[in-house]
Amino acid sequence: MSPILVRPVREQLEHDRIIRLLQAKLKRKHDVSVNTGDEQGAAIRVATGQMFPDLVLTSQDKATRLEGIIEVETGESVNHLEAMAQWAHFGRTRAPFHLYVPAGAVDIARRLCAEHQVTVSELWSYHSIGDQTRFTLVQRAAVPSTAARSEKADKAAPKKPAAKASAKPSARSAAKPKPRPAAKPAAAAKKKAKGKRK
Repeated sequence: MSPILVRPVREQLEHDRIIRLLQAKLKRKHDVSVNTGDEQGAAIRVATGQMFPDLVLTSQDKATRLEGIIEVETGESVNHLEAMAQWAHFGRTRAPFHLYVPAGAVDIARRLCAEHQVTVSELWSYHSIGDQTRFTLVQRAAVPSTAARSEKADKAAPKKPAAKASAKPSARSAAKPKPRPAAKPAAAAKKKAKGKRK
């Protein structure tokens, strides 16, 4: 359960509204399960047991792989307690961790992530204009996907030394090809041959 046990009612309504908007936005690409208010329907396993992020994204195939974890914060929940109790655990999972914070709390969220060494795949801000809410990608991790991580690991792996043949040019490639003498015209060659016979 979140360290913010009781949010002010207004903030809780805003929090749950943002979760529903994200659910509608992401359901084309993922199966999206949500945990709003007191509902705890979608759990993930972490080192300490089970946790209930705001949104859990899984693949739409039969394998139902975990593809992402989203945590939505409001003004009061961007704090040290939240970063230690939730973000740090979500950042250690294999799935990408996306954090959504109010536009005015972006700098605080960045500082908290740095202080608590939280790995965030994407940091988003949101703000409302009338009844419309806009989401803005603020920061994306350098290596967001596991495929990119494995590519990076392959590049970092020590390479075997090249064969000696490739280290030194081979005898054939080292020796310059001799220029061929210009071919004599066929008619001149025939005349010479006839002259020698006589």
